[in-house]
Amino acid sequence: MSTSITLNAFLMSTGHHEASWRLPGADPTVTRDARYFQELARTAERGRLDSVFFADSPSIMTDVARRPAEALEPAILLAAMAVATERIGLVATASTTYEEPYNLARTFASLDALSGGRAGWNVVTSADLRAGANFGWAEPPSHDQRYARATEFLEAVLGLWDTWQDDAVVADRERGVWADPDRIQPLEHVGEHFSVAGPLNVGRSPQGRPVIVQAGSSGPGVALAAAYAEAVFTAQPTLEEGRAFYRKLKDATAAAGRDPQHLRILPGLVPVLGGTEAEARELERRLDELVVLDHPLRQLAADVGIPVEELDLDAPLPDDIRPVAEQQGNKARYELTVAMARRDRLTVRELLLRLGSGRGHRAFVGTPEQVADTIGEWVGAGAADGFNVMPAVLPSGLEAFVDHVVPILQERGLFRREYTGSTLRDHYGLPVPARRPAPARLAATG
Repeated sequence: MSTSITLNAFLMSTGHHEASWRLPGADPTVTRDARYFQELARTAERGRLDSVFFADSPSIMTDVARRPAEALEPAILLAAMAVATERIGLVATASTTYEEPYNLARTFASLDALSGGRAGWNVVTSADLRAGANFGWAEPPSHDQRYARATEFLEAVLGLWDTWQDDAVVADRERGVWADPDRIQPLEHVGEHFSVAGPLNVGRSPQGRPVIVQAGSSGPGVALAAAYAEAVFTAQPTLEEGRAFYRKLKDATAAAGRDPQHLRILPGLVPVLGGTEAEARELERRLDELVVLDHPLRQLAADVGIPVEELDLDAPLPDDIRPVAEQQGNKARYELTVAMARRDRLTVRELLLRLGSGRGHRAFVGTPEQVADTIGEWVGAGAADGFNVMPAVLPSGLEAFVDHVVPILQERGLFRREYTGSTLRDHYGLPVPARRPAPARLAATG
């Protein structure tokens, strides 16, 4: 098991702060520039980070007037980043609600093969009606329906990744045998949601199969993570909440019959860095001043079920907002947002600015030493195995983290100085998974 903490670079256009694109010198058109993302990946690899990470939705994810809304398909983008790097992991988000198991399994197996075993799949159960409308949904499936589908989806994808044995390709020129048919089996999955014959047409990679990452902290999300996830991306704004979630998920993983050490729990961290605390605060102030509050106010009103004209920017959230039980979207994120507003006694204006900097993730404004202190405190207190680092501004925020925070963590013995392996499993300290038994032999064809 690796002793290094885990650090992923969660990349989003010009940065996670929604006003980052408005800073002087920012380029709002980089969202389709492969060279920009390749350079970000090289920067993250220079810092020996574990992986680069992309969120995704098969729809426009934000108000197009609000911030850069163009989003390239992440697996294709990661393939471009794979050829520009050698070691860093490559994690993309894909939905079990709108995808099909075979196509998804093939996409990630292909990325894993092309990168030499560096791929990871971030499993999400999408609820966005805008995305659903692109796939014929008149209304989104319920929370429970999405997770039931996700469980079967995962079973089918894992099964497809295991249809090839490691030594299936024999490439015997003398006998004229390219692969041993006995070492490639069909899947023959038939379930409530899917029927998948298999086998996959991509074999196993050096890490066995892509790493399963998951993002979801609701009850069903925890259950899914405990059964399948090897890394979990979560939003935990306080140390106490982080410790409680960490213990809950590790215990659930053990109860599911898995080794809790084979699950990395990674809260989001949004660092705003400066050479001094005053410099960091000044950058935060400049970013917040550039937020146009009309856009997030409309979104918040829709989320809480209150007419936008009834939300007073300089007053707290009203008491009669939508209960969590009635939220069919991201329940955990909605509950986190409301809890943060109540706990910190935020006005609507303050809440919108807090969400604009990192959508409820742990934001930290300060010096590299202070950020390193926070990372060490959370890991030492049993609240995290590392972090998904979400730079508020790109590329400068990632460069500052790599050049100034990582060396401090290395000096304190918390983070690697060099990669010790070549796959994402190596970086995370995960074993190569054993293949699941196949139902039958695939007969030779043609």
